[in-house]
Amino acid sequence: MIARLGYSLLFYLAMPLVWLRLLWRARRQREYLQHLGERHGFHARRPARPLIWLHAVSVGETRAAEPLIRALLQAYPDHGLLLTHMTPTGRATAAALLASFPERLTQAYLPYDLPGASARFLDHFQPQVGLLMETELWPNLLHAASRRRLPMLLINARLSVRSQRGYRRLASLMRPALASLRGVAAQTAADAERLQQLGATATTICGNLKFDVVPGAAQLQLGAGWRQAFGRRPVWLLASSREGEEALILDAFAAMRVADLLLVLVPRHPQRFAEVAELVAARGLAFCRRSAGALPGSTTQVWLGDSMGEMAAYYALANVALIGGSLLPFGGQNLIEAAACGCPVLLGPHSFNFAQASEDAIACGAARRVGDAAEAAAAVSELLADGSRLAAMSDAARCFSQAHRGATARTLALIEGVMAPRKGY
Repeated sequence: MIARLGYSLLFYLAMPLVWLRLLWRARRQREYLQHLGERHGFHARRPARPLIWLHAVSVGETRAAEPLIRALLQAYPDHGLLLTHMTPTGRATAAALLASFPERLTQAYLPYDLPGASARFLDHFQPQVGLLMETELWPNLLHAASRRRLPMLLINARLSVRSQRGYRRLASLMRPALASLRGVAAQTAADAERLQQLGATATTICGNLKFDVVPGAAQLQLGAGWRQAFGRRPVWLLASSREGEEALILDAFAAMRVADLLLVLVPRHPQRFAEVAELVAARGLAFCRRSAGALPGSTTQVWLGDSMGEMAAYYALANVALIGGSLLPFGGQNLIEAAACGCPVLLGPHSFNFAQASEDAIACGAARRVGDAAEAAAAVSELLADGSRLAAMSDAARCFSQAHRGATARTLALIEGVMAPRKGY
């Protein structure tokens, strides 16, 4: 209790900085200034249906949760689903789901982890169960849920060695939070063990929900259309790139000697689209932007993928993809969507966010590790010159994706175990 009180006090003292950061982000993405009351637990309406609450902090978690959301809505036809986020891009990612289930899905921001805000949020929506995706462990929120006897599950849970070290320094705060969970659906045995060492009790290995995300037919058709338009022109994709990585790849790309090679850059965060465009222009490379509408011409060297929700199309187009966030120590982004699209993958040295999936993909021949940007460019040149090896990696990627599916059904079974009928708090 003392640790949580100290944490709450520091959070209150830091709120001016939190709001300054929100305003700073709004300079590039005005959506951060919308729904401000929700960030302190003030919400406009509550659906009449009993609610299942799922928190998916941003884009990746929201996409990963989609198969589970559909399964929950089918398994509990009398319930609505409250989907919370922390970022505008996460909120926007669920637009297609909202269009499919307008009467049953409600969106909101999860409030900041302050005692009053957490209490207002839970008392307003009164969910029957709370599902937190991956590593969203908020001490005040979990304490408020425990006081209201609200069963909470951590699903698709993962914890890297680096994150475990950080949580250990906050053991007096995080151990009670983890112990309050009714269950943990871990991605791997290693994730389950690390969480248990920090205080989680009821852990189950359910696999990674991202493997159950099937690329949309419309996106695959879009990518196939691009592929047909480009003919035999080779395409190298830098997918979900992070700050600093584009410059390294652009310099490596400029030194390559692969005829007609098109580099496709898709930054992870939309607020960086303009910044990345400036990086390309500063190097004198001929480029165009996806947002302009026209496809790259024969002399275009770089295509900036400044669009949202089209990653599957880019993977369907590419001959080979380097997964962003892995070249510099960000921990890597999700390689599973690339595998589902049959796209051969290159990984930089930093993939600790998806350690098990990365090692499994490398072991089965779906992915290849590179040390830096120059080694990535050399690997691309080598693979493009060896069509049979590239085709083998593509086949291995599809097999890897299919072999790891089933996490949705296992997670749903875990949720069903705590979904006893409840009448408020």
